[in-house]
Amino acid sequence: MHHMKKLFPVLILFLAPIFCMAQTVPDSTTLNKTGDKAPGFEFSLSKDKKGNLSDYHGKIVMINFFATWCPPCREELPRVQKEIWEKYKENPKFALFAFDREEGWDKTLPFKEQNNYTFLMMPDEGRKIFKLYATQYIPRNVLIDEDGKIIYQSVGYSEEDFKKLLDLLAEKLK
Repeated sequence: MHHMKKLFPVLILFLAPIFCMAQTVPDSTTLNKTGDKAPGFEFSLSKDKKGNLSDYHGKIVMINFFATWCPPCREELPRVQKEIWEKYKENPKFALFAFDREEGWDKTLPFKEQNNYTFLMMPDEGRKIFKLYATQYIPRNVLIDEDGKIIYQSVGYSEEDFKKLLDLLAEKLK
């Protein structure tokens, strides 16, 4: 038993990072690993125009999953607008898609206009796209490289994760 007492603080040291990171690091609800090929999908760019993820091969693609009612999403999206979109929108190597999980154009477009977001925001009714990437939890960001591989994923919104995302984008889009 005396042995255990000595070992316990050491164990805590080793395990603490695992427990502390569990909330933001992709977890069992994340369906793909970093390094995996990103699942392909078709989506509506506008009410009458379709797009396909494969059309963006050769670019760094950021996918954001959100919902208009989700508080952490509402906290994160203004930063996506200012610190990512406004910085990289002119970069021909960059594409950003925000998918409004389970909501239709009737919710997505007014939300986009009210908040003056200028990046593409599209509905993901029936979670068609979301369920290729995850089973639950938003906000969620996925970064896909030029070869279509997932190079970053996050669940939830945290200062720390957002910084990692910004750093990775800065490195990939310099």
